[in-house]
Amino acid sequence: MWESVGVILPAFGLVAVGFVAVRSRLLSERSGDGLSDFVYTLAIPCLIFRTLARAEMPDVQPWGYWIAYFTGVAVVWALAMVIAARVFRRDASETVLAGFSAGQSNTVLVGVPIILRAYGEEGAVPLFLLIAVHLPIMVAAASLLIEGRDASLLAVGKRLLVNPIIVAILLGSAARPFGGAIPDPAWRMVELIGSAAIPCALIAMGAALHRYGLTAGLPLPATVSVLKLVVHPLIVYWLATRVFVLPPAWTGVAVLFAACPTGVNAYLLAERYKRGVALTSSAVSLSTMLAMLTMFGWLQVLGK
Repeated sequence: MWESVGVILPAFGLVAVGFVAVRSRLLSERSGDGLSDFVYTLAIPCLIFRTLARAEMPDVQPWGYWIAYFTGVAVVWALAMVIAARVFRRDASETVLAGFSAGQSNTVLVGVPIILRAYGEEGAVPLFLLIAVHLPIMVAAASLLIEGRDASLLAVGKRLLVNPIIVAILLGSAARPFGGAIPDPAWRMVELIGSAAIPCALIAMGAALHRYGLTAGLPLPATVSVLKLVVHPLIVYWLATRVFVLPPAWTGVAVLFAACPTGVNAYLLAERYKRGVALTSSAVSLSTMLAMLTMFGWLQVLGK
């Protein structure tokens, strides 16, 4: 129990610091945006590059790991779409965004700091392997569903190829055979930037919470939050421990990854299409606030 407290409190304490700093005008919202940009475009990519370039990768693809996680995504995405359409009478675009919000995890600002704190280097490889496929699959699926017949696979592919996270994954994988040839000062620079990722990500998340608020009310965002924080990790946990029997660290990473609150990408996607902005921003805010309790519970389940 105390180990879980040691994981959760510093993480969400920094989220609170970011929120209070913006609320009290110690930092401006523009500062929060700049910090978030730094995390997304430099700090997390450096952390991913360093890990993938140096880590020992599994000899075979961990199909059970992929299936356990993305089965959970598919179930909560479908449930959220059905509930949004049938119960809340939302249009087609908003139902897709409700599903995306229920399945999209906040990996960069919440998942990476908490998972690495809980599992350390042992959890780094499964974490970044999942990040490698999570973002492209989720964003591509949501974009194609929203755009329907007007969707362009080429346009979606181009957007993904310039994404800093995807670039870091590709470069880190390509650098694996040549890691020994990279000078130590260059590695040190990468490590220094990457070491800033965790605290900066959590403070940026707090600043973002101040902006998003709960403009869409509670019923649908609360439903999305329950699917995201409880149902998704529950499905992953059952599959990882009962069907595929994954190693403990891999199980823990998959479950905590699923238990992360709704990712900011849901809000950014809504902004791009000018649909469901209030819904996604409320889902991000509410699920992040509730995640402090639910992630503590999942850490207990996982024995952390």
